[in-house]
Amino acid sequence: MAPIHVLHGQPTPEELATVLAVVQSRAAAAQAAAEASRLAGVGPASPWSDRARLLRPAIHPGTNAWRTSGWAR
Repeated sequence: MAPIHVLHGQPTPEELATVLAVVQSRAAAAQAAAEASRLAGVGPASPWSDRARLLRPAIHPGTNAWRTSGWAR
């Protein structure tokens, strides 16, 4: 783990311990999630499986926009 430097202020030992506990817990959770997905054989999401690409693009106003809004793209 990279060292953490306090750039501004003088944190109390309790404040510093709280920040370090949060950073360590987030790092541990990310590592556990990565390990779980590796063991499950789940790789990164493919753009082909992204359902957002199936959504129709926005209709922009313009000349005959109401007429062309029903055309297939």
